Amino acid sequence: MSSTLRNENLRIEGAPDPVGGVLPILRGLSPQTVQGVGFDEEMRRNLAYGTPYTLLPYTPQGEYDRVRSERDLPAVVLENETLTATFLPSLGGRLWSLVHRPTGRELLHRNPILQPANLALRDAWLAGGVEWNLGTTGHWPLTCEPLHAARVTAPDGTPVLRMYAFERLRRLTLRLDAWLPSGSPMLYVTVTVDNPAEQETPVYWWSNIAVPQDTDVRVIAPADHAFHCDYTSDLTRVGFPQVDGADRSYPGRVAHAADYFLDLPEGERRWIAALDGSGTGLVQTSTDRLRGRKLFCWGNSTGGRHWQEWLSGPGHAYLEIQAGLARTQLEHVPMPGRASWSWTEGYGLLTVDPQAVHGSWEQARAGAADALDRLLPASALARAQALAAEFGAPEEALATGSGWAALEIEAGSLPDSPLLPFGTPDAEQQPWRDLLTTGTLPASDPPAAPVTGGRWRDLLEAGARDWHAFYHLGLVRLADGEKEAARDAWKCSLELLATPWALRALAFLTESPGDAADLLVQAHLLRPDLRELTIEVLDALLRAHRPAEALRTISALPAADREHGRIRLAEARAAHATGADDRVRELLAEGIHVDNMREGEVSLDALWLAVHPEQPVPRAYDFRMSEG
Repeated sequence: MSSTLRNENLRIEGAPDPVGGVLPILRGLSPQTVQGVGFDEEMRRNLAYGTPYTLLPYTPQGEYDRVRSERDLPAVVLENETLTATFLPSLGGRLWSLVHRPTGRELLHRNPILQPANLALRDAWLAGGVEWNLGTTGHWPLTCEPLHAARVTAPDGTPVLRMYAFERLRRLTLRLDAWLPSGSPMLYVTVTVDNPAEQETPVYWWSNIAVPQDTDVRVIAPADHAFHCDYTSDLTRVGFPQVDGADRSYPGRVAHAADYFLDLPEGERRWIAALDGSGTGLVQTSTDRLRGRKLFCWGNSTGGRHWQEWLSGPGHAYLEIQAGLARTQLEHVPMPGRASWSWTEGYGLLTVDPQAVHGSWEQARAGAADALDRLLPASALARAQALAAEFGAPEEALATGSGWAALEIEAGSLPDSPLLPFGTPDAEQQPWRDLLTTGTLPASDPPAAPVTGGRWRDLLEAGARDWHAFYHLGLVRLADGEKEAARDAWKCSLELLATPWALRALAFLTESPGDAADLLVQAHLLRPDLRELTIEVLDALLRAHRPAEALRTISALPAADREHGRIRLAEARAAHATGADDRVRELLAEGIHVDNMREGEVSLDALWLAVHPEQPVPRAYDFRMSEG
């Protein structure tokens, strides 16, 4: 059988696609610091380096529910004699399934449902398969966005799936070339990241690989130490796999959620595997640039099991093995201006003597390493990397992503390349095309989708005349870390016209919780129908210790908004703050269903314990990842 590439429809039980919001994400991320021994100067520098001031130009993807029905998703399938690989270009290019054809075994956690949940930088995220993460710490902004996809042909005639995108936060281009040579036991994925800017840019990459979890599954990698963190303690360097007297290489036996960033020594081949009781399972390996490896598990507490069912439904436990540019996911690494970084990853079925896999750590490591060398010698992976450098321009479009890259090419901020045919801008980019051609950004309410970057700032600095242009000028200034300059622009916007957009933006920069709440209340009065703004004003009123005002705001909302999970939770919190615990118990008894419960969030279980101190937290409200 020769290697093939084809389009298919994937039938799945799924919720509707998440809806993007109109309020830009103004917050950024906090720099990481570590204490104690075991952290060298490079790691300390990377932990403190590159944290973004803001997640602009992105908006949240927080509007979705948990009502699922049969759906068809566009998929692209690569296949040879050994493997069938299914990709979803419309969902961040995720590798959804990898089947070993001779045995019929699914090597990945192939989620039986498509259910967004609040784990990504923009909220919506999906469990399962292999997720590609570029940009900054966390699940990347395009995880629920479409990528461009096209057919390419390798010099030897093998079909190649190319997926590509422009990541707007770091302003990097991403190219993923995936192929299955005839007779190959491994799927190859070559990743190329380009920094088109003159200046250095902080970069983050992790390939997040979900695999089935069971009590006999052991995660193996060539490391004797790990950097460990959970949801209660700081990052700590520990011996691995024995931690606190227990073998942590069996995630299905671990009580609570935890990360183990495996510290692979220099000179060791880069790989990680999850092997079951028979000694078989998925192995991932890469060329040397992809330095880090990680084990993540949800744990077997009530909260950990609830999270697994929340994401994948009952009976589909999974763990993650991951691979990244740095040693931990808390770091960014500096990428020079005009640089291009590339590496190749391999995915396939590894078979090892089960007595070695489940023997001592030394036996497990040696047995898996020897089996990998037989399956895919490091020299073969290096040849695949060299071959990928010869891949040419696409021959057939398979899927279409956003028009933002095409806009940046028109603006002269991104080079045009036949290897990455980004097409033309679409309607979302049209206001910014008008600014390019006329020097004036057309005003609109709600505002145009945000942009960032020096070219757009220069045009706005030169041409801002109305409330809309000054509002966007504040956004690009904030993205550059200039908070006071952003404040000045938003004040100018308000002087020209009072809008909820500038009021909300000023509230973000206001240190006093009371003053910030006042600004958001004004914004809400201007747009009482905008639910994402309503949720923000309620949170602000609670932070300002004004629960009675929060309750009055809720009482004035339409019934559909009052029934929204986030707003019902805000009502319960406000009622508790006013001493109306009977109302809290009533709401909890009726049911508070927060569809976008955040990873690590303890609001529901804390609320339950506040009004039912002698009762255990019901499973439906228990999202605790460290106890329970």
